[in-house]
Amino acid sequence: MTDPITADTATQALPMRLFQGVSDRRAAKRMQEQLALIEQGLLEHLRFASDVADAPARYLAEAGGKRIRPMLTLLTSELGNGPNETVRRAAQAVEITHLASLYHDDVMDDARLRRGVPAAQTVWSNSVAILAGDLLFARASTLVSGMGEEAILLQAQTFERLCLGQLHETVGPRPGEDPMQHYLQVLADKTGALISTAARMGVIFSDAPREYADAVTEYGERIGVAFQLIDDVIDLSPKAEQTGKRAGTDLRAGVVTMPLLLLQDRSRSGDLAAAELCERIAEGVARIAEGEDPAILDPEVEALRAHEVTEETEAEARRWAAEAVSALAALPASQVRRGLERMAESIVSREG
Repeated sequence: MTDPITADTATQALPMRLFQGVSDRRAAKRMQEQLALIEQGLLEHLRFASDVADAPARYLAEAGGKRIRPMLTLLTSELGNGPNETVRRAAQAVEITHLASLYHDDVMDDARLRRGVPAAQTVWSNSVAILAGDLLFARASTLVSGMGEEAILLQAQTFERLCLGQLHETVGPRPGEDPMQHYLQVLADKTGALISTAARMGVIFSDAPREYADAVTEYGERIGVAFQLIDDVIDLSPKAEQTGKRAGTDLRAGVVTMPLLLLQDRSRSGDLAAAELCERIAEGVARIAEGEDPAILDPEVEALRAHEVTEETEAEARRWAAEAVSALAALPASQVRRGLERMAESIVSREG
């Protein structure tokens, strides 16, 4: 394990391009100061008196991360009176909820790496990782409980969608259901729900005009889908030093992503080359599941990365990001709106 990242260094590592729309230097500095406070509080809220709980519960938070959700809460709070203690608490609760979901995702996906460090269950066990995630969900709920009924309901609804998204992903599309629509709904529930909650909380708890809440919620939903679609492209990237995982990790694990869905659709439409590649991928995944070296799928990962379905996935991500930006029409022209627009562009332009 790498040395734990302190609050200061984690904040310095945040991608500053997300705030390029905030041209006022004092405003940008204020937001960085607020991020530092959020980071410090985040690590404090993840302390547990029990040593058995403390180390695994803090593990992923100390591994770093972009903190996109807290950034979004801070940014939308500028539509009102700006960050305050409740806004910071909301940002921390959202990030803790996100971290909790990662523990569970990594167990279910049998992931080996997360944020450049070994996944929690490889350090401890599946049971400990699941329970650590549960502890984080509980801690997030504790934070939200002091923020009023609206926050409690929003947190509960978001948690429900996270669970439904994971359940639907696990079970897969039902007979007759469009696989792509099913997949997009999974992305909306697993990622869009929490990002939209982050954006909405910034508006609600900064006393911003209530009509802005729905606009930033829709923005967050669509940005969440765009974020995951770009992740599907990044999964095929050979730049392991940026992604923190081997190219094609999802593909090798048998996880269906948008490029593969598009390839399968072409196969069903009579594209013989697509059908042949789909067959090779399926055979390779089956052999890996039986214990063979994941490297056997390297040629197929490269072929899928070079195939135009991967470009189509990136184009689809940009379409969702454009729709997210369109949802901001209800907001006044301002540094906040420009910041949200830049955030959308940064998400679909990232390489890791």
